[in-house]
Amino acid sequence: MKMIFISIIASLALSMCGGGRSQAAVVASVDSFVELDAIDMPDEPKAVVEWDRTVYDFGDVSVSDGPLKCSFTLTNKGTEAITIFEVVSSCGCTGVDFPKSKIEPGQSAVISATYKNEDGPTAFDKTLTVYISGIRRPVILRLRGVVHPKKQSLSQLYSPERLGDLGFKTRHFKTGNLKQGLSVSETAAVANLGKKPLNVTFTDVSQQLSVSVSPNPIPPGETSRIAFTVTSDPDLYGLNLYRATPVLNGVPASGSIEVATWTQENFALWEKGVIEKGSIPAFETSTVSLGTVKAGRKLSASFPFTNNGKSVFHIFKADSDSPALVSESLPDIGSQGKGSLVFTLDTTALPEGDNVIMVTLTTNSPQRPLINLFVTCVVGK
Repeated sequence: MKMIFISIIASLALSMCGGGRSQAAVVASVDSFVELDAIDMPDEPKAVVEWDRTVYDFGDVSVSDGPLKCSFTLTNKGTEAITIFEVVSSCGCTGVDFPKSKIEPGQSAVISATYKNEDGPTAFDKTLTVYISGIRRPVILRLRGVVHPKKQSLSQLYSPERLGDLGFKTRHFKTGNLKQGLSVSETAAVANLGKKPLNVTFTDVSQQLSVSVSPNPIPPGETSRIAFTVTSDPDLYGLNLYRATPVLNGVPASGSIEVATWTQENFALWEKGVIEKGSIPAFETSTVSLGTVKAGRKLSASFPFTNNGKSVFHIFKADSDSPALVSESLPDIGSQGKGSLVFTLDTTALPEGDNVIMVTLTTNSPQRPLINLFVTCVVGK
C-alpha cells in the first residue's frame, strides 16, 4: 500500500454531522474540488507524520453486518516526539479510540474507529478530525461505504460501468487536491464478473498517472482494488483529467477510466519572506449579472481588481464549470496595479431560465490560492 506523507499547516476546521452522501459517479465539476488553504509558514515547527491510509472504504455492506470497525496507523517520521491531542468524530454514530501517550520518533500509533451502522440503508461518509502537536492544520480521516438492505450480487453492484468482465461502480474517479511537488492517491473497488481469472493491466496511461489492480489476477466472482496515483506537473494547474485503458487478459477494453485532479501551488515550499511579499488580489465584485438575454447571444463579463500585494499577481488557470463561459484575458498585474478579467459567455447552448456559472481561478497568491467568480443570466426565448 502506498504511504501518504503529511506535513501541513493551516486554519482549523470541524466537520458537522449529516446524513449519508450518495456514492454516485463522480463528476469533475469545479466546485467539488475547491478547498482553500491558509498560508504556510516555513519557519513554524512541523511534525512529519506517515499514514497507512487516510480513507477507509468499507465498500458495500448490509444492515445485518452490524458495527463496522477499522483503524488508521500513523508513524512519527520527524525528529521530535508528537502527541495526538484529540480526535473529533463528525457524528455520534462513529466512535473513536486513540493513544494519549507521546509518540516518539520512529514509533507508530493506531487510531481505531467504529461506525455503528444503525442508520439503515444509506451511503455514509464520516470524518475524524485529528489534532497532532507540531501540525497546525488537523488531519482529516474518512470512513465511507454504502449500506444495503440485504446482500447484493456483484453484477448488481458493479454492472453500471462494466468493461468486458471488469465491473465498476463508476469509471470516473476524483482525487483530493494536489499540491505542486507532491502526489495524491486514491483507491476504489472493481469486480471480476466473468467465470475465469482476470488479469488487468493498463495501456494509454496519461503521463502523470500510475494505476494498478491488487490482487491481480482477480479471481472469478471476486472483488479487487484499483489504485491510482497522480504526480504533480509544474506546468499543470487547476482541474486536469488523466486517463488509462484497461487491458483484460491481454485484450484492450473498449473504454477507459478517468481520474480528475485539482492542482494548486504549494506555498509550504516558499520562503517566509516570499510569502509575506506575495500578491493580494482584491476584486470589486465576485458576481457579474448579465440580466435577461435571448438565447444565442454572446456577452462579455468583466471583473475589475487591484493587486494589493508586493509582487506580481499571476493566474495559473481559470476553470469554468460550463463550456459556454471562456476567458478572454488573464493578465499579470504588478504590485498595487489594477486589472480586469474578461470572460465571454455564449448563451447558445444554455437552458432557458436562470443560469449561474462559476469560474475558479488557481493563483500564485498565498492568501487567495483559489478564487471563485460567478456569472449569472436569465435566458429567454
